[in-house]
Amino acid sequence: MIKAPISLQDLRRKIYLKAKADKAWRFWGLYVHVCKRETLQEAYKMAKRNNGAPGIDGVTFDAIEAAGLEAFLEGIHRELVSGTYRPMRNRRKSIPKDKNKVRILGIPTIRDRVVQGALKLILEPIFEADFQAGSYGYRPKRTAQAAVNLVAEAVVRNKTQVIDVDLKAYFDHVRHDLLLKKVAERVNDARVMALQHLILKAGGKRGVPQGGVISPLLSNIYLNEVDKMLERAKEVTRRGKYEYLDYARYADDLVILVDGLQRWDWLVKAAYGRLLEELGKLDVEVNPEKSRIVDLTQGETFSFLGFDFMRSKTRRGKWGVRVTPKMKARTALLRKLKEVFRRHTSQAVDRVIYLINPILRGWVNYFRIGSSSRCFGYIKVWVEKKIRRHLMRARQRSGFGWDRWSRAWLYKTLGLFKDYRVQWYRA
Repeated sequence: MIKAPISLQDLRRKIYLKAKADKAWRFWGLYVHVCKRETLQEAYKMAKRNNGAPGIDGVTFDAIEAAGLEAFLEGIHRELVSGTYRPMRNRRKSIPKDKNKVRILGIPTIRDRVVQGALKLILEPIFEADFQAGSYGYRPKRTAQAAVNLVAEAVVRNKTQVIDVDLKAYFDHVRHDLLLKKVAERVNDARVMALQHLILKAGGKRGVPQGGVISPLLSNIYLNEVDKMLERAKEVTRRGKYEYLDYARYADDLVILVDGLQRWDWLVKAAYGRLLEELGKLDVEVNPEKSRIVDLTQGETFSFLGFDFMRSKTRRGKWGVRVTPKMKARTALLRKLKEVFRRHTSQAVDRVIYLINPILRGWVNYFRIGSSSRCFGYIKVWVEKKIRRHLMRARQRSGFGWDRWSRAWLYKTLGLFKDYRVQWYRA
């Protein structure tokens, strides 16, 4: 759970325990807790930690604090209590994707981020009690790396038939009426439901904006019935302690893994059929160009959360799995670093290292599992060479200065990022 003030922590814990104990309970009296100054203060801290660009009004965190944070929060509190709060439109920002495609982010104002954060703080423990074990996206104490490890371990346990699912523009096509109905199954508070409706409408007639504070929670609520269906499939096909089907979902990225024995071929078709049925109820489409059924025993591969998965033999001659960063992810990293070097050609090397270290640290921390060592080795050497070339250009010389600067000097004296250790998953 999110670290919050003690009284807010206690409230969230009580809500979670009640929701866990009584799956049919509908919570009322929640709106007063959303409006509390303590909740709003915590929501503001969350928003500031995540930083992010300003919304359509252009107001920044610095501007808010210069004018007075207490007055800012008091204004939100007054609007919520009086029922006059109205969210502004989200600022739309295009983020480049592969093959000349873009992802549209909907960025709320800081004011609206605080309100969404307050609502999330109160609603999250209710629905966290309902979420399934195979759901990993944007949940407390769950990470993308844990989802990758689960998939890798499933492959090691002979789940080599993989349904690799890509949902077509999922966040853009969430139906508000169906989503609000799902929220209402656990929330019996008209003011909370009205606030949730206002937030959704600020992002358009359909969908949950990528960039909204509460959007990840809502996207998990929307797909929870899909997760429940897959959990039931796991249980009905279980034989003793062994499961013949497993799955992992991170937001709209989903893989289903089935035992590789021929006797379970029917389960692959059945699971995919039931998946399409459940998604149909939600008016969510599968992208046929990117969704496929993979047989790892035939040398085929699949991708999940930026990693490529391939079945391979271990040094002991047993079948295992290679989990490596996708080439596309490595290329994107090097392109980003190259741009930093290009823009700062005439600046001191200390400045360049100051800029590239956080980029390297974030990328490596995400990918430091599985079989990433070869990829890391390539990146480390590439970065070293770029630093050396930067140093030589400053002296108007060619080459890399192998005799001039040792590797130890680059890391110890200049402080270049050096932690490329890999944390192996446990099979």
